[in-house]
Amino acid sequence: MPHASKNSGDTDSGRTVKSAEDAPLWLVRRGLVPESGPRRTLAVGSFINMIGNGLFMTGSALFFTRSVGLSVSQVGAGMGAASLIGLGAGIPIGRLADVRGAKRTYLVTLVVQGIAMAAVTLVHSFWLFVAVICVSQLASSASAASRGPLIRGFGGANPTQFRSYLRAANNLAGACGALAAGVVVQLDTRNAYLALVLGNALTFLACAAIIGRLPHLDPVQAPPMTSRWIALKDKPYVVVTVLDGIMSIHGQVLLFALPLWIVGHSNSPRWLVGASAVINTLIVVALQVRASRKVGSNAAAARAVGRAAVAFLAGMALIAASEGMPRALATGLIIVGVVVHTIGELWHSAGSFELSFGLAPAHAQGQYSGLFGMGHGLMNAAAPTILAIFCIDWGARGWLAMGAIFIGVGLAMPYVSRWAERTRTSEFQSHLVRLRQEGPEPTEQDRGDRL
Repeated sequence: MPHASKNSGDTDSGRTVKSAEDAPLWLVRRGLVPESGPRRTLAVGSFINMIGNGLFMTGSALFFTRSVGLSVSQVGAGMGAASLIGLGAGIPIGRLADVRGAKRTYLVTLVVQGIAMAAVTLVHSFWLFVAVICVSQLASSASAASRGPLIRGFGGANPTQFRSYLRAANNLAGACGALAAGVVVQLDTRNAYLALVLGNALTFLACAAIIGRLPHLDPVQAPPMTSRWIALKDKPYVVVTVLDGIMSIHGQVLLFALPLWIVGHSNSPRWLVGASAVINTLIVVALQVRASRKVGSNAAAARAVGRAAVAFLAGMALIAASEGMPRALATGLIIVGVVVHTIGELWHSAGSFELSFGLAPAHAQGQYSGLFGMGHGLMNAAAPTILAIFCIDWGARGWLAMGAIFIGVGLAMPYVSRWAERTRTSEFQSHLVRLRQEGPEPTEQDRGDRL
């Protein structure tokens, strides 16, 4: 596991989170605030960053259409293309974080994101919009990959539980940002939209300033004869990434499919669209950490994914059953379906976090984080189309079919997880044999010095 350098730890850790050291002890005991140290620093930085993310994601489409003057189709095409292009940065920048240091790499990506976001205020044409958004998305993908080793390195004995805490906190932060964006949308002026964009840019720079106070995290030395692009050659991990990516489609069910279903296929009131989002956020904030407490191994993570699949099928069946039902019954079915679906989200997130950390070698956490993020990103881009076909075009049968796909993934994950663990044991034994026979070879870190 990466470890903090003692050279800078004594000075940096002493001032890492001085502003937060006075947090009431009951907040720490209840798990609402991490203990003073690197984890609290990461949490505070992430929280501020996600406020900006919620702010921008809620108001960006209106900024580009109402203030810049782009069409809805231009905004959709540009953002879609930028999201796909951005995925390409995860693996190479993740590898750079493994070799050169995660903290420094993460700081650079945050600064680039801040500059790119500030440049959004200068956009006045479609192609300039595409160029700026592509830079922003490339930096975003690189940021997520370089952040992975920091979470793994500072996450303590159970990084999955810490990652779950970050997800809960980030959901709350995103909701705060969305509320602030609502004020901007209500004002609906050029200056208000510019303030929204610049506010998001400032959160990246504020996050960088906070992360800069973390102690240095030394890269883990790679074993001799380690492949440079080890993640791409790790077939079991690639399969886990594909399966988890398919499972991650659930993230768009409540955001994309459910609003269309409520408005066009059920007799439930339209306010249920917003209420469903609130219910989902509250459950995640309250229960995500608890859902991760017993997920401390790859086997437990695979079982959690299986439980999530069952919850997704049950939740989607309840939502599908609302079609043609009286208003009160349809509303009740959808609310219960949202609760059950969200419980599945909790289990899947905990299992996904553990598999992404537990199956990745310590010396390549960034590269593997980039690959894992690529799987999620590709499925996130494809999810609206997939869900439109299954859940909207095919109706109730499509909801059940989508749930059945989740069940298939849940059944397959334990077998693939065990396959991945077997290959790691085999590779470790083969590595020991090579060491005895051939002696030390240039390390991955040594080879990285030529980058």
